[in-house]
Amino acid sequence: MSQVSHQERLMTVLLGPHVSEKSTAAADKHKRIVFKVRLDATKKEIRQAVELLFEVKVQGVTVVRTLGKMKRHGVSRGRQSTWKKAYVRLAAGDDIAFMGAE
Repeated sequence: MSQVSHQERLMTVLLGPHVSEKSTAAADKHKRIVFKVRLDATKKEIRQAVELLFEVKVQGVTVVRTLGKMKRHGVSRGRQSTWKKAYVRLAAGDDIAFMGAE
């Protein structure tokens, strides 16, 4: 894989931040940021993408794959999409500020 195509892939690994009560508590207490990521993303790619996009040092990455819930609409049944999230632990002194918040 060439350097250009590798950087293009890293730009698409992170889908966005995952904001919930649990992720906010993890950010405040343990300095972890939670991202929604591609299903085929690896820990190494997630680490590289965060370091490239936010210019911070990543200390560790934990990945969780969440199965989509079964849903019903009348008699028809379906399933929500399965998705993956990554808990990214930042090194001491580094921080990511979303929307200019400090």
